[in-house]
Amino acid sequence: MMKKIAFAVLLFAVATSALQFKDCGSKGGKFTKVTVSNCDTTQKECILKRNSTASITIDFSLGEDVSEVTTVVHGKIMGVEMPFILQNPNACEDSGLKCPLTKDSTYQYQATLPVLKSYPKVTVEVKWQLKDQNKQDIVCVLIPAKIEQ
Repeated sequence: MMKKIAFAVLLFAVATSALQFKDCGSKGGKFTKVTVSNCDTTQKECILKRNSTASITIDFSLGEDVSEVTTVVHGKIMGVEMPFILQNPNACEDSGLKCPLTKDSTYQYQATLPVLKSYPKVTVEVKWQLKDQNKQDIVCVLIPAKIEQ
């Protein structure tokens, strides 16, 4: 009996400490899978190493037709959102998406994010948005992360 209780407590601890990607206002679509390079999903947050590049893949389904997609990324530190610099915010180029996109279809978006050496070593919530031609969120994902050496 004690072994069963200990096992249940261990499972609960693992389940509550596992990485969770949260929706932050997706309207035109819904993400089905998010993958961040070198991210251990058994941890509470992804570790982003300074002076490196992180890659992200977002699988999503679409509920409406979209003619263009723009990527917007912010880091939320102590309640303040700060923009991340993207080399290519046009998600219709070099990201696996070929615009226009059609409703009731699934897509896979891929991008890289430079983690600059100048970024502070902090815990950050990354807000990754794919916006349509009307600046509305198609997909909005919150990614818990920590910037380290």
